Amino acid sequence: MHGYWPQFVKIAIAHLLAVASPGPDFAMVVRQSLTHGRRAAVWTSVGIGTAILVHVSYALLGIGILLKTYPVAFEVMKFVGAGYLAWIGIKGVMSRPRREVSESPFGLPGKARPAEPAPRAAWTTGFLTNVFNPKATLFFVAIFATIVDPRTPKVIQGAYGLWMSATTMAWFIAVSFLFTRERVRAAFIRGGYWIDRAMGCVLLALAAALAFASIT
Repeated sequence: MHGYWPQFVKIAIAHLLAVASPGPDFAMVVRQSLTHGRRAAVWTSVGIGTAILVHVSYALLGIGILLKTYPVAFEVMKFVGAGYLAWIGIKGVMSRPRREVSESPFGLPGKARPAEPAPRAAWTTGFLTNVFNPKATLFFVAIFATIVDPRTPKVIQGAYGLWMSATTMAWFIAVSFLFTRERVRAAFIRGGYWIDRAMGCVLLALAAALAFASIT
C-alpha cells in the first residue's frame, strides 16, 4: 500500500475540495438540519456517504466510460437528478407560515415542528440526492480516469472508494451537528418559512445547473 500513497494523497485532496464545496448534498443536509433536526440530518448524511459507493462501483466497472460513450445515458441520469432536486426545491418554495402554537424543532415557541422523517426516509433522501447528481458522476469519472493509475489493483481502488465514502459521511455529519447547535439553528430558524423558501430556491438553482451539466 505504501507505494500508492502519492496517488492516495492526490485523491484525498481532490475529494476534500469537492465535498467541502457547496452543492446539492450540502444544501440538503442544511435543509434537513433546520427543518427536521439532528437525527434526520445525520441519516441524510449517511445516505449521501453510502451513495458514494455507487459512484465508486461504476467507476471501477468502467461504466463511467460507458456514460461518456453513450451521452443519452448521462442525459437521462442528469434529468432524473435535476427533477428530484427541483421537486424538493418546489416544496421548500411553497412553504407557508406555521400558525400552530407548539414546540418548535429547536425549542423556540410559536412554530410547529414538521413531521420528522423516519431514519430510512432521511437516508433515502440523502442517497437519491447524491446518486443522481451528475456532478458527482463527473467527479468520479475524472478521478478514476486521470489520477488513478489503471494498473492500481482493484482492491486498492476499492479502498480509495471506502475512504471517500467514510470521509463524506463524516463531513456531512459534522455539518449536521453545526447547523443543529442551539445558537446556529436559533439564528437560522428565526426566519421560519423564509429559510425553507430560500433553501428551496437554492435547490431549484442547483437543479437547473445540473440539467445543463455536460460530461465533456
